[in-house]
Amino acid sequence: MNLVIVDYGVGNLANVVYAWRRLGENPIVTGDADVIRTADLIELPGVGAMRDAVRNLKERKLVEVLTEKVRSGTFLLGVCLGMQALFECSHEGGKHETLGFLPGEVVPFRTHLKVPHMGWNELNFVRRHWLENGLPARPYVYFVHSYHKVPVHTDDVIAATEYDGAVPAICGRDNVLGMQFHPEKSGAVGSRLLENILTYVRKE
Repeated sequence: MNLVIVDYGVGNLANVVYAWRRLGENPIVTGDADVIRTADLIELPGVGAMRDAVRNLKERKLVEVLTEKVRSGTFLLGVCLGMQALFECSHEGGKHETLGFLPGEVVPFRTHLKVPHMGWNELNFVRRHWLENGLPARPYVYFVHSYHKVPVHTDDVIAATEYDGAVPAICGRDNVLGMQFHPEKSGAVGSRLLENILTYVRKE
């Protein structure tokens, strides 16, 4: 398995790498388009501002290579800011066109609750999915985010969480999958989700 973690200058990658290593993988961390082209599985992580993320992806010519890989069938996992980049646009710090692999927009929370939404929340699967394999009846994962995907009730939403209403937590279609939470910070549940992705990609 050639697992590549995209380094585009947003976020600390140490925990991301360690989560995969716990599962026996040895991921390559790179911003080199030619190396990304060799991947069997790509993770697009991210912590920070979408404006910076989009600028860095464009400056490093990574939008083109990610689009190429997705169209060829390579599995792409977006996490946190990386998931938000999978949609059509984000309204963080202005309106920014994003990768457009999944339908929808990313908007700020408008709630009386504390923002950012930070902490452990339950995943509620809205449809049956292979990601559920081996999970406990009430899986909890760790979130840190101030923006979320809309609309909530679309075919690409696999699981949601509750934070003053339903919030998409896992979205996906075909070989593109996004997790709004941090699997690398979500203990045994996060590890199981990553393991399920590895199993799925190896079968494909």
